[in-house]
Amino acid sequence: MSEVNASSRVQVYLLDGTYELFRMFYGAPSAKVDGVEVAATRAWLRNLHTLISKPSVTHVAVAYDYVIESFRNELFDGYKTGAGIDPDLYGQFRLIEEASEALGVTTWRMKEFEADDGIASAAAHLREDPNVEKIFLASPDKDLAQCVRGDRVVMLDRRKNAVLNEGAVVEKFGVAPASIPDYLGLVGDAADGIPGIARWGAKGTAQVLQRYGHIASIPANHDDWDIKVRGGKTLAKNLENERENAELYRRLAVLREDAFDSLDLADVALQAPDRARLEALAERLGDRRILERVFPR
Repeated sequence: MSEVNASSRVQVYLLDGTYELFRMFYGAPSAKVDGVEVAATRAWLRNLHTLISKPSVTHVAVAYDYVIESFRNELFDGYKTGAGIDPDLYGQFRLIEEASEALGVTTWRMKEFEADDGIASAAAHLREDPNVEKIFLASPDKDLAQCVRGDRVVMLDRRKNAVLNEGAVVEKFGVAPASIPDYLGLVGDAADGIPGIARWGAKGTAQVLQRYGHIASIPANHDDWDIKVRGGKTLAKNLENERENAELYRRLAVLREDAFDSLDLADVALQAPDRARLEALAERLGDRRILERVFPR
């Protein structure tokens, strides 16, 4: 096999479109066309176009989970749902999906799986490709930290322009990427409706997982622990009383890597913007300035 030219290796950007919709919705002033709220979609078009306009950006995909509910809701009744979402936000899901497709960006409309599962699956398929220099998981969601691998697969918070490699994940959470599902299972994750286990705070959880790695490996009896943790006896007791729940919460936090049967670099390569679709979309959004941005004279 011939060696890959380092200068020809590409960077891949995998974006959580659902997170971006929420971010744009709560960050942009309201704008309605024929009674339909469109401000978030307008803002996303501009934001996404700014990213893909960079010469170095050639491979991008965006995952959306319009359905909100996933297989996890069948595992746990308390898992996040679409209840309470502002109708003006929810009503823009289809628009925002059309917007990324019209810009020539690979768009995944997740159903059974969540957007983060799509991102995790894509990263799993692409991280061993010798033509890939780096994969950016463009989302601040804690659960994506489990997908980070060295300096090759990293998290990117585009709002803060912050990058987390494996070392930064350990520094932030106190545990390696492989232990992130266990960490979230114990500490909880309010954004996803994962309650966690009583008294298991961030510091104590990190200490225990640094030693044992996974919930299943934590001894049931505190006397068998070979580390000292403040309030360790209480932690051990609470975990033993709720070990089954803890394992369930961990399972909820594990991102699936089988959302796609197959996927390669060609599947996430940027395509030329679709002028006809963008023109139709600009009319629906009541803003033709996007056409001037995408197709400058």
